[in-house]
Amino acid sequence: MADRLWFLIPEFILLAGAMVCALGGITKFAAVRRRIGFIASVFLVIACIAVPIVYGQQDRTHEETMLPELGYYVKIMVTFVGLLLVATAGGLIDRGYERAIGAGKDRFDALRASSGEFHALLLLSLTGVMLICEARDLIWLFLALELVSLPTYVMVAISRWSRTAQEAAMKYFFLGALSAALMLYGFALLYASTGTLVLQEITAAFTEQQENGGLVVLAQVGMLLAIFGLLYKIAAAPMHLYAPDVYQGAASAVTAFLAFVPKTAGMIAIIILLSTIGWEDGLPPAIEMALWVVAVLTMILGNIGALLQRSAKRMLGYSSIAHSGYMLIGVIAGPELGLQAVFVYLFIYGITNTAAFATLASLSRNGKRVDSLEDLAGLYRASPLAAASMAVSCGSLLGIPPLFGFWGKLLLFAAGIAAGQISLIIVAAVSSAISAWYYLRLIGLALLSSPQNHGEATKVTLRWPLAVAVVGACIAIAGPMVLESMMTDAKEAITVPETELVMPSLSLEVDGETT
Repeated sequence: MADRLWFLIPEFILLAGAMVCALGGITKFAAVRRRIGFIASVFLVIACIAVPIVYGQQDRTHEETMLPELGYYVKIMVTFVGLLLVATAGGLIDRGYERAIGAGKDRFDALRASSGEFHALLLLSLTGVMLICEARDLIWLFLALELVSLPTYVMVAISRWSRTAQEAAMKYFFLGALSAALMLYGFALLYASTGTLVLQEITAAFTEQQENGGLVVLAQVGMLLAIFGLLYKIAAAPMHLYAPDVYQGAASAVTAFLAFVPKTAGMIAIIILLSTIGWEDGLPPAIEMALWVVAVLTMILGNIGALLQRSAKRMLGYSSIAHSGYMLIGVIAGPELGLQAVFVYLFIYGITNTAAFATLASLSRNGKRVDSLEDLAGLYRASPLAAASMAVSCGSLLGIPPLFGFWGKLLLFAAGIAAGQISLIIVAAVSSAISAWYYLRLIGLALLSSPQNHGEATKVTLRWPLAVAVVGACIAIAGPMVLESMMTDAKEAITVPETELVMPSLSLEVDGETT
């Protein structure tokens, strides 16, 4: 028990941070309320520092999870990108309300303040992602996934006090409930087919079934249902239809959060579930074919959908769908190249995609947040930094060499080729070529187009999101310098499953023979 609690120290730190933010948001001291984002950032930094300390203790055993070393990589990734997300939200919540209070035009009312709750929910959702890495059974996995999702429903609703945001939150909530029910039903079938909820025991049961002719039908159906429920988290087809509406309805900072955090949680959960089956002899044909079809549909529908958009947020929302399809290539390829590429790509995608949305979050026109493509025309005149950040982040998402995103996509394609998924790589290459049109369009609008003459010019009104955009662009340029280190850490995070998946079945056979 002591070892289990030891590896949960980063999660406890974020939990404490969520409590402090929630209480700080309702205090009467304006100086505290205005620094809630800074307080959340401090706890994220402390959690990030704690991760190598926690996982660096040699006398601590951590062998009850499917991927014992996964937490080290994921928790550092989540806390680092979480810092960027908190800064992107800087000045978003209660900005006008606090100004009115400061000017004496209004009085503070704890029921109307939302900044503390927003940052508390943000930290809780990040905590859920970290807890997924520590999942030992299906119950823990389900609760951690729900801890990721439930705060996001409220974050969407309070990010903008408009009917659009409320509609987006309702769509997101009801479809999220549907996907959770689907996933939970899949878990029930997995329990029925194995007689256990513990992941390592499920692994042993699956290994025994494979040795006796293959997974039983009930197990395959349960795994497919669970995976289809998780497709909602990663916004993959056919569970992707909500994403463009929700991404457009939420504030840009929240959209950046939705595009990374639930996607990371869902991808990790899918990998953990598939690790119970193992990739040694290939995934069962039904599961592999289902993932193949989902990957193809996700890449094609995501990129074609983005081509048809006139809203920058919807365009980036559809592109986020396409990126889930790229990552599924690595999931199908399996360890070690495929999963290694997925985790490297997640980190790169999280930084560069956040930079793109942070650029949008920093801009306004005619007193409103920027959304349409026309608002980005001639951005270089209003803010060369914002224009350059948008261009670099979109170039990285497209995969233009030598930017960081190019190397991430190259790793995924190389893993797919090594796994013999040539047809899937061809589809991915064509889809990536399609994405060049709308990414280059965003780049051209920001750097080359003349500004629209009607109304006010687009201008930077929030500095913290712009700072995040600049940092993300710098990482996209300089990131390849640390690519080898990232690959090493990602490899260590996924090297255990191949041995862990075999040993439980061998021990069961030995016990069976001796008894």
